[in-house]
Amino acid sequence: MKTLVTGATGFIGSQLVSRLEQAVILSRDPARAREKFPGAEAYAWQPEKSPPPLEALSGVEAVIHLAGEPIAEGRWSAERKRLILESRVQGTRALVEAIKAVNPRPRVLVSASAVGFYGDRAEEELDESSSPGEGFLAEVCRKWEAQARAAEELGLRVVCVRNGLVLSEKGGALVRLLSLFRKGLGGKLGSGRQWMSWIHLDDAVGILLAARDHAQLRGPVNAVSPQPVTNAEFTKALSAALGKKAFFAVPRFALRLTLGEMSQVLTASQRVFPRAALQAGYAFRFSDLHSALSDIVSRLNQ
Repeated sequence: MKTLVTGATGFIGSQLVSRLEQAVILSRDPARAREKFPGAEAYAWQPEKSPPPLEALSGVEAVIHLAGEPIAEGRWSAERKRLILESRVQGTRALVEAIKAVNPRPRVLVSASAVGFYGDRAEEELDESSSPGEGFLAEVCRKWEAQARAAEELGLRVVCVRNGLVLSEKGGALVRLLSLFRKGLGGKLGSGRQWMSWIHLDDAVGILLAARDHAQLRGPVNAVSPQPVTNAEFTKALSAALGKKAFFAVPRFALRLTLGEMSQVLTASQRVFPRAALQAGYAFRFSDLHSALSDIVSRLNQ
């Protein structure tokens, strides 16, 4: 299936493209994308400026949209929050405008979102039927998904994949944590009681492909393991996987002082379950945290 991908050079996008037979890439740097993925087509696109070139959508049957300004890099100044929101809202709107202009159109749009949609919900068990939460990330996700859902009016099946914490040695938050824990500086964040909804990179990509391929999947789909853990449990499991002790704990107020509003990414409690993926028959490669971390650490040691 010919599939167009945005955000293809990120660590999720890179893994996704490696599993596609016919990939078309939209990138700010198409030359770099062609070098990284020799078998793929690549076209230039700056999402905040204009819709993508229509020739990129020629013959495309599915679109997987991952592009967006990184959330967990630096403090959230007013300008940074604007970029985080507008890169997703404007980019998705521009992509849907291009889809509207082509004939024939793709059959499905799979658009990334995040479990930040649910806000900070303490012990509450959350699935795709749960209401949106409050806060900046919840607002970003609501507006992001709304732009993607506009493609339903064009006849596309639209799936909004709400990613949890994606675990991989290739990128994301775990890479930073691995560095700290290996130095013996790891520890729980805040109280450690907040729930973390995580997913191994292989399953994050697997759910994106399932969302593309399974006609019964539409609307929100949580890309998280069926077994969320508390931050304290995560800390213990990562320490065990690395053979290190985790003596330190970072108080919530210290995180707030250091990271500002962005600290909510680390301290919000989201106990999310992948009901839609399980009902569609998706089989997780890594459903428990110990096996996921063991796999990642073994790859690092190769």
